[in-house]
Amino acid sequence: MLKLLLKKQFLEIFQVYFYDAKKNKARSKTSTAMYFVLFFLLVFGLLGGIFTFLAMKLCMPLINVGMDWMYFALMGLISVLLGAFGSVFNTYAGLYLPKDNNLLLAMPIPVAALVGSRLIGVYLMGLLYSVVVILPAIIVYWGTAGVTLQAVLGGLLITMVISVFVLTISCVLGWIVAKISLKLKHKSLITVLISLAFIGVYYFVYFKAQSLIQDLLANAAVYGERMKGAAYPVYLFGSVGVGNVRASAIVSVAVAALFGLMWLLLSHSFLQIATSTGKVLHREYKEKHMRKQDIDAALLGREFSHFTSSPNYMLNCGLGTFLMPLCAIAVLWKGSELFAQLDVMFAETAGSVPLLLCVVLCGLASMNFMTAPSVSLEGKSLWLLQSLPVEPWRILRAKIRMQLLLTGLPMLFCIMCIAAVYPIHLLQLSMIFLFAASYVWLMTLTGLLLGIKMPVLTWTNEIMPIKQGAPVMITLFDGFVYMALLFAGFMLLPGWMLGFCGYVSCFVGANLFLSVFAYLWLRKKGVAILGTL
Repeated sequence: MLKLLLKKQFLEIFQVYFYDAKKNKARSKTSTAMYFVLFFLLVFGLLGGIFTFLAMKLCMPLINVGMDWMYFALMGLISVLLGAFGSVFNTYAGLYLPKDNNLLLAMPIPVAALVGSRLIGVYLMGLLYSVVVILPAIIVYWGTAGVTLQAVLGGLLITMVISVFVLTISCVLGWIVAKISLKLKHKSLITVLISLAFIGVYYFVYFKAQSLIQDLLANAAVYGERMKGAAYPVYLFGSVGVGNVRASAIVSVAVAALFGLMWLLLSHSFLQIATSTGKVLHREYKEKHMRKQDIDAALLGREFSHFTSSPNYMLNCGLGTFLMPLCAIAVLWKGSELFAQLDVMFAETAGSVPLLLCVVLCGLASMNFMTAPSVSLEGKSLWLLQSLPVEPWRILRAKIRMQLLLTGLPMLFCIMCIAAVYPIHLLQLSMIFLFAASYVWLMTLTGLLLGIKMPVLTWTNEIMPIKQGAPVMITLFDGFVYMALLFAGFMLLPGWMLGFCGYVSCFVGANLFLSVFAYLWLRKKGVAILGTL
């Protein structure tokens, strides 16, 4: 029984490698093998190579100052972090709240076997992610300090300790996520905010990593003494990797005790969470009058509901809506210093700073392309829109209005913040506003035009039209080409000779001309094509 359940777990985790949802059939053995080869190349080749480089940078300097334990502490903590993050959502979806819970619990399957198979699946996924970090670290250490029995046993033990600790953390965090998810109403928005927060933390750490590593290597002895006093458990944890018997015994007992506590928590709460249906609101019916809603408002509300109900749609096609307010706040905070430096840097070329502002606004607006996949996302339900007693143009207009609102309002906020901290001339500010408005209008109409010309309505997963659809790819590519052309024409070509206002007015004119062409096409041919899809 346990063997069958484990097989089912791995088929679910790697389902995309065995089954082609687009063609609705199983993949060939060769195709499956190639997918697994690609997976291992990405995980162990790319990620493993990155952490191997980090290990080589840290190992020798720390060994030379007698801080072998700090080397394993740092690499071990990174391994725990990556392993826990990589498996926590698999724990939530695969251990507590998988879609087949009711079916399996209704079968004569022992609960212990069910929990055991899922725990093994979580353990192996956590081990996969954590080994990508700790295995290169161990190999680099053996190559630098030499292969001894103590070093080999320490490397094997710290790998085992990390894997069990990652399993424990993943189960606890998965339990917390499962409990919270049962009480949340707006899960899509929470998912987007968490994803954005993670992206922000990732880039902050990425840009600070080099300076942090250099500071650590320069003051390794000082930090080592502080860690021994203020973070003694971290010292013990790192000492396991070098084969310290006392530290190995203490850490192993501590991790085993934490795993035991996790098992008690899991055994007492598994059935309760697994069989829970989530938060159900009981409301008493009260008769009330329904307010008649305008057709355009109803269609626009429908577009907003679709957008806010899909984290993939929001993150991939509406990232600019979330980033523009953050950039505006950053301008209010540090904009004065940045603009002063840019004025000095580009003092010889008048109008360069306003032009750079247009380029940045263009890049932020290019991250919003909701109209490009909007028709394709209707999928097999497109006939519902076609059967409504409304003009087809109103349907397309609702899609246009949604992107204009979600892009135009944050863009206006950015321009207002720029005007508040940068002493820009009124004429230049007006040109920036006209350029931003015309560009947003052009991108909105162009995305919808491409979406109608090249729709993908037979998808099985909304990721296909959102990430793989030709309208999205072309719209995104065109946006960045436009941004590069705007920058290069002024900075590298003799566009600066026209002056900022003269140069940008040419782009505003081109935007308006192309927008009118796209608008007329949508009003005539676009409406006709929508009725035949």
